Amino acid sequence: MLAARTRTAGSQISEEDPKLRKLSGLPIESKDRSLKKASESGKDSSLSPSGQTQLRARQLAVVREVEVNWYLKLWELSSEHTTAYITGMPHRNLGKSGLRVSCLGLGTWVTFGGQISDEVAERLMTIAYESGVNLFDTAEVYAAGKAEVILGSIIKKKGWRRSSLVITTKLYWGGKAETERGLSRKHIIEEIVRAMTHVINQGMAMYWGTSRWSAMEIMEAYSVARQFNMIPPVCEQAEYHLFQREKVEVQLPELYHKIGVGAMTWSPLACGIISGKYGNGVPESSRASLKCYQWLKERIVSEEGRKQQNKLKDLSPIAERLGCTLPQLAVAWCLRNEGVSSVLLGSSTPEQLIENLGAIQVLPKMTSHVVNEIDNILRNKPYSKKDYRS
Repeated sequence: MLAARTRTAGSQISEEDPKLRKLSGLPIESKDRSLKKASESGKDSSLSPSGQTQLRARQLAVVREVEVNWYLKLWELSSEHTTAYITGMPHRNLGKSGLRVSCLGLGTWVTFGGQISDEVAERLMTIAYESGVNLFDTAEVYAAGKAEVILGSIIKKKGWRRSSLVITTKLYWGGKAETERGLSRKHIIEEIVRAMTHVINQGMAMYWGTSRWSAMEIMEAYSVARQFNMIPPVCEQAEYHLFQREKVEVQLPELYHKIGVGAMTWSPLACGIISGKYGNGVPESSRASLKCYQWLKERIVSEEGRKQQNKLKDLSPIAERLGCTLPQLAVAWCLRNEGVSSVLLGSSTPEQLIENLGAIQVLPKMTSHVVNEIDNILRNKPYSKKDYRS
């Protein structure tokens, strides 16, 4: 899968700046009556946009289960032969496409080619792969292209079947020359939608999506694709965590309902803020203490940052009651949104990755009661007065 990005010509930005992540195009046995019941319930006019997204996700899950059971029965296999059964890693459709991705993916921003060694990167990918993760995300700008190289080298070294993996990369910030960045034909062949269609038709990618685009921009790309018989985007890569909810919970359900665009989310721990390490300030060994992360330090020590830390302390008893850590609770909270196809994890140590992967075990405990408890503490649940049903 491939991604691209829009940016004003001539502007400069540091690779570590969080705004860098606004990347623009991304090459990248049930009963029949259960399915009928799920379908009929979709006619309930009282459902909100987010409720319809969750209902549609459940319907697709039922259909997928029927398909898988039919396939296993056809070849006289059992569910024990599937990766999801062996690893316990749930898989979801990427939007309304047929692409199945692990609900947890591994990102390489900051870490690969930068914060960690190649050996640690290999260890992280191995842990993720053996845990059932099939989605690995990178970008041409990460570590000036090193992240992509390291990712590819590890896959080649491990001998993993390429057909078993979903690799997503993003375009816009390439090199220093004017012709090495942006979304021009010189850089990615042509204008975005036409370029992505060409990339897919040439076999260089299977799908494409967007990263940090507005709902209006995504809808425009979809309209252009349909008008000129080209390939539309299948997902949007967006920031989503306890303190960043509006886009994923209000805007993207509209796009999923109307044009089938799914959500691939990043930064579930808010660049480490939700990890709990900043509860008493900024430790000297933390990422926020580095010079290039001054923006993160300023966010943490701000008045809003202190309020967030207080809310995290209030959430700790819930995590303890569920038998998990605060980071695991935060990741499971993201996953409880059935409109999210996959949550990208960013880890710098094997211990962090193993802990975050443990969120899968917490997901079944995320009942409506628990979610309401969390909402009562956060007090930031977004609401939409619009009804996007068509």
